[in-house]
Amino acid sequence: MTQVKIGIIGGSGLYKMEAFTDVEEMHIDTPFGQPSDAILVGTLEGMRVAFLARHGRTHRFLPTELPYRANIYALKSLGVEYIISASAVGSLKEEFKPLDLVVPDQFIDRTNQRVSTFFGNGAVAHITFGDPFCPQLSKVLGEAIASLNLPNIDYHLSGTYVCMEGPAFSTKAESNLYRSWGGTIIGMTNLTEAKLAREAEIAYTTLALVTDYDCWHPDHDHVTVEMVIQNLHKNAVNAQQVIQETVRRLKYHLPKSEAHSALKYAILTPLNQIPSDRRQQLELLLKKYI
Repeated sequence: MTQVKIGIIGGSGLYKMEAFTDVEEMHIDTPFGQPSDAILVGTLEGMRVAFLARHGRTHRFLPTELPYRANIYALKSLGVEYIISASAVGSLKEEFKPLDLVVPDQFIDRTNQRVSTFFGNGAVAHITFGDPFCPQLSKVLGEAIASLNLPNIDYHLSGTYVCMEGPAFSTKAESNLYRSWGGTIIGMTNLTEAKLAREAEIAYTTLALVTDYDCWHPDHDHVTVEMVIQNLHKNAVNAQQVIQETVRRLKYHLPKSEAHSALKYAILTPLNQIPSDRRQQLELLLKKYI
């Protein structure tokens, strides 16, 4: 099978790529269990690209329940070096309107019930995470958005993504607290993916798609489920166009990323002292350093 260098993770509303051709359905087992769903490998803009529906194609996983490690490990096992992650988010700022597109550059972590590392149990590593998104990949994504001139859609090439645990949304007090911290958008999934992608030495960026204002906004109580679902569908159409254009650009230039050597100085446990079962479990991540 041809190596797949680009992976797409589709969030709420984005469960497949319509433009895919020559699609193979890959069922991959990993040392961390099975991914959220089968991975669809198809041709997009002349490149073999992997697509994974984050919550499953029937949206069956809560954010806390997601098999994050299996998802990232499975993409890594296919040869993926770049991940474009699409995610539905709420807005914490007036100027970030429903249907806007955001390429965030920072995170605030408010999760507390999930594993966000491949390491532990005899293998210690501490990745650097000051810039949690790959700047080079985010730049390509931003240029793709700008080039499309999507009608009546504004875009923002920076912002802070507050990642909360869920599944309930914020209280008004929490929402206003996040605003006071400088939060821009709020979601429930991408930080965990970003940490694991960095440990897997995969460049990672997010295409955040605003569905509505968070509950701080005075108009929030007038937002209906029907309105949010309509925005999810509109966002999914826009996301597919943006991702396709991003892949077209990556076809001609895959940028170098510091993420691709993230473990070089991060592993503190001598490799020959890592328990054999853990070495076997982490072989895909460690093999270039053994």
